[in-house]
Amino acid sequence: MDIELGTPEVDELGAVVDALRSWQHDTAPMQLHPGDLGWYWRWGAERIAASVRTWRRDGRVLAVGLLDGPTLLRLTLAPDAHQDAELARQLLADVVDPGRGVLPEGPVDIEAPWGVLLDDLLAGAGWGAGEAWTPLRRDLTEPVGPPAVRIEVAGPDRADAYAAVHRSAFEGAMFTEARWHAMAAGSPHAQARCLLAYDDGGAAVAAVTVWSAGPGRPGLLEPMGVHRDHRGRGHGAAICVAAAAALRELGASSALVGTPSANTAAVATYQAAGFQPRPEVRDRSREA
Repeated sequence: MDIELGTPEVDELGAVVDALRSWQHDTAPMQLHPGDLGWYWRWGAERIAASVRTWRRDGRVLAVGLLDGPTLLRLTLAPDAHQDAELARQLLADVVDPGRGVLPEGPVDIEAPWGVLLDDLLAGAGWGAGEAWTPLRRDLTEPVGPPAVRIEVAGPDRADAYAAVHRSAFEGAMFTEARWHAMAAGSPHAQARCLLAYDDGGAAVAAVTVWSAGPGRPGLLEPMGVHRDHRGRGHGAAICVAAAAALRELGASSALVGTPSANTAAVATYQAAGFQPRPEVRDRSREA
């Protein structure tokens, strides 16, 4: 059967999320997670549907890509399709041809799981190594100790506080209370929690969202940030401990997070919260 490239309708996003959930397991390389779609949902269902690409054979989803901006494709494949030669060749043909509606001409990047055949084909086609990322993992088979700060689950009534911490933590962020509600309306949020950390004076100092892929599967932290006025006091590590505990309560087998390797402070924060770094990975980059 031919492999079909498609862009889902809004009412088809649930099936895409379900496919991503089923592909998550602890021995897999870090890959596109349902939580990545859940976080992108803050822009609304129509926008995320327009930003997703699927590759199907005989109706079955074999690969899912998220256009995280116009020049970055975050891509993952079904576990039994990592070495599927027909799929890899079709993916390559689709990403290099702007007419296919995946990536434009000029400099672009692809994030795909380490070890898939597509990575070899991209290298053979002249794509170089892009930005270095450090994935980190915390095992959740054992109970997680209490965090060193007060933690609150941020529901609709605390969306404004969550959004304010996020904007302070990330320069140029446009996250608002309305964006929080859009994110919460997405199907991945049914298995997610937003957390806020407070200092002894009652100020909201850090925020994180955790995303479960279901019991026995790895969960994701995306995003985590510390208010700019409260950095350097251990709040980032503390809320990451709380995030791991929340994922364990949701049934996750492990907690995953990824950060640019150049962000050594972030790597150190996650390690302080019990996350262990995995081998560094790089995107594939086309310079022109």
